Amino acid sequence: MPLAKLQFRPGINKEATSYSNEGGWSDSDKVRFHYGYPEKIGGWVKQSNFSFLQPCRSLHTYVTLDGSNLVSVGTQYKFYINEGGFYYDITPIRTTTSAGDVTFAAVNGSSTITVSDTAHGAVTGDFVTFSGAVSLGGQITAAVLNQEYQIDVVDEDTYTFTARTAGTSIASITENGVLNPTPVTADGSDTGNGGASVVGAYQINSGLGVAVTGTGWGSSTWSRGTWGSSAASTVTNSLRLWGVDNFGEDLLFNVRDGGIYYWDTSADDLTTDRATALSDLPGADATTPTIAKQILVSDRDRHVIAFGCDPQNNIGVQDPLLIRFSSQESLTTWTAEVTNTAGDLRVGSGSEIITAVETRNQVLVFTDISLHSMQYLGPPFTFGIGQIADNITIAGPNAVTAVDDKVFWMGIGDFYIYTGQTQKVPCSVRSYIFDDFNTGQSKLVTCALNSTFSEIWWFYPSGSSNENDRYVIYNYLDNTWTVGTMARTAWHDRGLQTYPIAASPDGYLYLHENGQNDGSTNPVSPITSYIQSSQISIGQGNEFVFVSRLIPDLTFENSISDAPSVDFTLQARNYPGGQYLQSNASEVVQSSTTPVEQFTEQAFVRLRGRSFALKVESDTTDTQWRLGTPRVDIRPDGSR
Repeated sequence: MPLAKLQFRPGINKEATSYSNEGGWSDSDKVRFHYGYPEKIGGWVKQSNFSFLQPCRSLHTYVTLDGSNLVSVGTQYKFYINEGGFYYDITPIRTTTSAGDVTFAAVNGSSTITVSDTAHGAVTGDFVTFSGAVSLGGQITAAVLNQEYQIDVVDEDTYTFTARTAGTSIASITENGVLNPTPVTADGSDTGNGGASVVGAYQINSGLGVAVTGTGWGSSTWSRGTWGSSAASTVTNSLRLWGVDNFGEDLLFNVRDGGIYYWDTSADDLTTDRATALSDLPGADATTPTIAKQILVSDRDRHVIAFGCDPQNNIGVQDPLLIRFSSQESLTTWTAEVTNTAGDLRVGSGSEIITAVETRNQVLVFTDISLHSMQYLGPPFTFGIGQIADNITIAGPNAVTAVDDKVFWMGIGDFYIYTGQTQKVPCSVRSYIFDDFNTGQSKLVTCALNSTFSEIWWFYPSGSSNENDRYVIYNYLDNTWTVGTMARTAWHDRGLQTYPIAASPDGYLYLHENGQNDGSTNPVSPITSYIQSSQISIGQGNEFVFVSRLIPDLTFENSISDAPSVDFTLQARNYPGGQYLQSNASEVVQSSTTPVEQFTEQAFVRLRGRSFALKVESDTTDTQWRLGTPRVDIRPDGSR
């Protein structure tokens, strides 16, 4: 028989059985389809050797008027600005005590300091910076006490922290990610209360790293409310998520279901200043919102829009369906009057606003059951809103992205696209994703645009994971799907940055599509990538065939290695439900790139069966590959 071409349909299909998907691909990892052919995805390198307190749930890049390229990083505990690879902590201050309200106590031989502060309002994991303290005696000096510490709450009036060496700070991010230097111990002379002038500056309450659902005992972390209180039910949705946008070169951000803050890029000092509550800005209306699910700046008309916020006649009480907008070009004018363009709207369906995303001509507003279009009308109404779809779902606030006037998002059990009308996107890996999906952590889902390759990535938690550990890619030009494993918690596409930037649970930012390796280790590690075909049968599939030779077809273009290689594996079996009876693997190695690319010409194998499958994989550093149309030498073989 002549050599048979192995031509496969692009995309991974896990909805069909192996035989019914003949001529298609069934599994992959770290592989994408580019112009219909599979190739290994690009590698990633650390954006910086400095780390942050993870997990990060928000990344936002922007450029200041002086040309500085900044990245805002919102995590469970902190809000940073990354400039030049260094992290500057601008987490807002919740409250600052009067001098003397804070007192210390130490026990002989222990580095644990007990702090008394009546009705401190803190929760375990919060950060406090002390000043004005004097020595407790011995090693617990003023320099040790007057630092920033992360605390463990005992009760509503008391908490503890572990003393550190003088001159160190939890805000000092080190190359190895260690944030708490070795504690010191007190000796027998440690007495006193730290003096009568101790001041505690409390940062905003920290959030949760994972979603906690339900109410009552066990639904919250320990000490997030006093004994017998209903605080457990108030934190059931306190997974720490952030909304971020620019007002010119300045930064607006909010804690989901929490406060709204402002960072003045030109006036504030990254090394000493912290973000300010929007309501505390000079000239701010008394009706300036203080709580929101999301903050957004309308690019077209320059209104600040707060979604799921507090109404102007009941500041501090959140309405999860209310939308308010400031007067045009103003951060501080929120009281609706005939002389300005401030105002509000209320979404007519659903129980809460989940998220909002801006396109070229409108803002799409998602509730838990519906989709709405918010459009600028001009005075006197300023904005109008109308429902455009119902009976839709969205996995979480970060599960959506806009590409021009198209909007893609992951729902609960389906994928959707909006192009003027809402439609489900047929997905050939749908069951694979949603049958092994931790729905209790759906708010962790992160949607990522990789515009260089016309791809939408969704990072999501598999059924046994409380963190994003898998991804699915949709190529919206080729209409193909691929799947794989990777832990990423936030993403921002290239544009202002040369490469897409992503946050990992290890506390580092990574520049993606950069090189061919996994840059999370030192030295770098290989990226294990593979693609597996469904079964291939010859003729009617009822006769045995013998495979004796493989003619590879691929390119190693852009590989850094002098001898990049991939493994081709052929596996044979007799029945759809049977095991693979034989397997032959052959390495294909590049030997030359000039005058034309040369690699292993042919591989001899010995396989016998009614059908066979092909797997292509690589696990070596500095290797990039793209598969073409390999051929196999097949001839009929008799039965036994």
